[in-house]
Amino acid sequence: MKELITKIKNSITLSPAAEEHLFSIAKERAVSKGEVLIRQGQSVKKTFFVTNGCLRSYCIDQNGKEHTLQFAIKDWWISDFIAIYNNELATLTVECIMDSNIIEFNAKELDKIHSLFPEFEPFQRKNLERHVVSLHKRILNQLQLTAAERYDLFLEQYPDIEQYTPNYHIASYLGITQQSLSRIRVEKVRK
Repeated sequence: MKELITKIKNSITLSPAAEEHLFSIAKERAVSKGEVLIRQGQSVKKTFFVTNGCLRSYCIDQNGKEHTLQFAIKDWWISDFIAIYNNELATLTVECIMDSNIIEFNAKELDKIHSLFPEFEPFQRKNLERHVVSLHKRILNQLQLTAAERYDLFLEQYPDIEQYTPNYHIASYLGITQQSLSRIRVEKVRK
């Protein structure tokens, strides 16, 4: 929890009361590889901050194919934000892909923090802005870049992820088959 408080304090001045409130609504948890935090089709009430490890969000389409939307590593937030903010059932599953430590928040309680402690709003706004920019870049990359270029960017963003992430998760994130991912890797070795 101290890492998150430090991260917040690096962005804004956080009053002792606001800090105490954050501690009161947060729950630190160790989660095991394979543990599912949100399941597609269920109600969503939680959002998670990763302090160590890696989680991923994905959906399964009508044909049973997985599509990975996000990997969340240290200092990243993850949830099914569509479900939370539109008051819908989850369209995503969030699972732990390696043993991780997270801070869990009730999304509604976290959202109320702005009215209780207005100084917190700029921090949350910046998080939202970074999230929107990240998603827009991801969409543009899917539309404009080759699979090999997307793979290179993926490795920049997640430098050690190949050590603990199955190939089909990476291929799913990149929007390619596992065979295409293998070809890209072979071509990179040849260069």
